[in-house]
Amino acid sequence: MFSPRAASAVVRAAARGWRGAPRPGGAAAAGQRRALSLHEYQSQAIMREAGVAVPRSIAVTSVEEAREAVATLTSDSASSDVVVKAQVLAGGRGLGSFTNGFKGGVHTCYSADSAVETASKMLGGTLVTKQTGARGRPCNTVMLAERVYLRREMYFAILYDRESQGPVIVASAVGGTSIEDIAAADPDAIVKVPVDLAVGLRDKDASRVASALGFDGDSATACAEQVRRLYDMFLAKDATLLEVNPMAETPTGEVVCLDAKISFDDNASFRQAAIFEQRDTSQEEPREVAADAAGLNYIGLDGNIACMVNGAGLAMATMDIIKLHGGEPANFLDVGGGATEEQVTAAFRILNEDAAVRAILVNIFGGIMRCDVIAQGIINAAQTLDLRVPVIVRLQGNKVEEAKALIAKTGTCTTALD
Repeated sequence: MFSPRAASAVVRAAARGWRGAPRPGGAAAAGQRRALSLHEYQSQAIMREAGVAVPRSIAVTSVEEAREAVATLTSDSASSDVVVKAQVLAGGRGLGSFTNGFKGGVHTCYSADSAVETASKMLGGTLVTKQTGARGRPCNTVMLAERVYLRREMYFAILYDRESQGPVIVASAVGGTSIEDIAAADPDAIVKVPVDLAVGLRDKDASRVASALGFDGDSATACAEQVRRLYDMFLAKDATLLEVNPMAETPTGEVVCLDAKISFDDNASFRQAAIFEQRDTSQEEPREVAADAAGLNYIGLDGNIACMVNGAGLAMATMDIIKLHGGEPANFLDVGGGATEEQVTAAFRILNEDAAVRAILVNIFGGIMRCDVIAQGIINAAQTLDLRVPVIVRLQGNKVEEAKALIAKTGTCTTALD
């Protein structure tokens, strides 16, 4: 680790450059991509392909497409009812608000004209929900779906569980609202069914889930079949989370998934290329998109002292000591053990473009990672970027003397710390 004197130096450097500018976005807007999430219309398409019952729907990106979609959905139906859903990667859409003043990201419309008008107010707007932060998320796509008449709503999910060391199915006969609210009001309403990966989903497990969802008789058999298809899809697509809220029972006893949220394991991107090609980077923090493209581990935070460190443990310790000495880290950035000069330069570009940053701290312990590679990357950044804040570097380990010589020769950094 580095000394209290070093920590104080970087805090002072940040304080000298501080102008009190608020940080855009904040913590709610940040979040490193650990698992790919798809929009509802994309998830529904995957479920439909797997034989899961979902409503007919059409995704549109323009008002003209919305008009055509409404005509298609209502042409062979006795009803003109259409559900219009904003496609943003955030929960709480129904209770959200657009920055243009339009309220709600989910509407049931009772005429074709109303559906088209509603879609026009969503497209191109920015939806703010309890999960997006104040900046909200852009709504570039709207999904129009047939209205399904419901007898009742349920909650269904599959996720990986550390305690059972495998997938667990979460089911509740109460759905259509926040699962947290359901758990708080009646914990017994939620049933968890672990699945042994070595055995697979047994018939009795699927039947137990159907029972937990409130089905019996022939309807329980139909529900169990839907549960099996959902589980098979979960495994086949390398999903980390599958959530359906609500899962619904129609007046005729059909089981339909009215909502769809699926996340996929990044480690399986080579196996699920078609799915990962659907990634919508407009829904992500731009700096995190850039970091991901450069092969860097980056998470934006709320402070004003940017950190570039090698190794997750050292990165966490660096952030802690900055906090201990009165500073606020602006990010977590681990360049790893095999970073190239190009990656270091890319890292500096990301840190330098953060308007809230008032100082950059580089804290490297060279083992596999060579200090002179880091140093050359810093020099490249200084020569190609307009570095607007102090840069403070602490290097130790492999090739440290060569690195210090490079830095001293160019005068790139405010301070080189032992």
